[in-house]
Amino acid sequence: MGKKILIVDDSALMRKVACDIIKTDPRYDEPETARNGKDAFDLVKKKKYDAIVLDVNMPVMDGIEFLRQLKNEGRKERVMMFSTTTGEGTQQTMDSLELGAMDFIKKPERYKETSGEEFAKDFLRILAVVAGAGDTIAYDKPAAPHTAGSKASDSQITLRPRVSVRGEKIVAIASSTGGPKALHSVIPLLPANLDAPVILVQHMPEGFTKSLAERLDSLGPISVKEAEEGDLLEKGHVYIAPGGKHMKVAKSGSHTRIFFSMEPHREGVRPCANYMYESLTGTAYDQVCCVVLTGMGADGTEGIKNLETHKKLHIISQNEATCAVYGMPKAIAMTGLVNEVLPLDRIAEAITREIGTR
Repeated sequence: MGKKILIVDDSALMRKVACDIIKTDPRYDEPETARNGKDAFDLVKKKKYDAIVLDVNMPVMDGIEFLRQLKNEGRKERVMMFSTTTGEGTQQTMDSLELGAMDFIKKPERYKETSGEEFAKDFLRILAVVAGAGDTIAYDKPAAPHTAGSKASDSQITLRPRVSVRGEKIVAIASSTGGPKALHSVIPLLPANLDAPVILVQHMPEGFTKSLAERLDSLGPISVKEAEEGDLLEKGHVYIAPGGKHMKVAKSGSHTRIFFSMEPHREGVRPCANYMYESLTGTAYDQVCCVVLTGMGADGTEGIKNLETHKKLHIISQNEATCAVYGMPKAIAMTGLVNEVLPLDRIAEAITREIGTR
């Protein structure tokens, strides 16, 4: 029996597009549909779905209100959003992710875009993770074998001892599916006087990372911005890689600055955390605090492994129980390089302890 999917959209065209794509994948049953949030909510109270593909702007009950209703009733449906970059679309996407949606895909703006193979591929890739129909690590590449066994439960992970390092430090965070919500439990809890800059790769398409940065900046004392070409890295500031660009850090005279690259996608994504981590090999930082949060795939693992041969690292991975998708944290945990495996609500404290304040 295949996975059961519910498509919620007031557009008959988009319902058909989504259904047609899903029908090409044998992992799913014939999808069901609803025209608005109210109809969808009536359905979820009667049937169990493995995933819901949800539009935002709909009559009677929109997608945001639908998510609020799910949250208010303590329901755990797994939701993938149809999002837009027009008008309030990016802010609505941030709202939906905070309310529990796992991930989103940008809705095609014109009919001809909906028939593209790339859109269908991305749609099915994201849906597979949300619906639990795919391997959360194999999407990128197989991770290195774990010496303690084939599984990477918290009890099996061998941790490296913490090493105290003096000198200049930087924090480098990687996250993907479930990341925007997870970041809300980490970034706003970092102090404004953190004794290091923070660079961050969150897998998101162009047009959404600026809204994420603005939202996180408004919630806590530390300064957060979408990174810009040539930004000087300052302590107590968080720099988020823009969607659609690889972010690297490099020495520029006596300073360290951010630069971008439009090199091809790596690990299937751009920005790529591996690219960010590897760029740190040529910098003057004495230690890098690497933090790997929820996400499908294994992005970050190869970059950290390469960086480890050049720099002193302190590596923190999010534990399985608090991940939306235990892919990226599992991949780095399986290498045996991790110093700490922590629940989400303890990660900001661990970063602050490791880095210190000014």
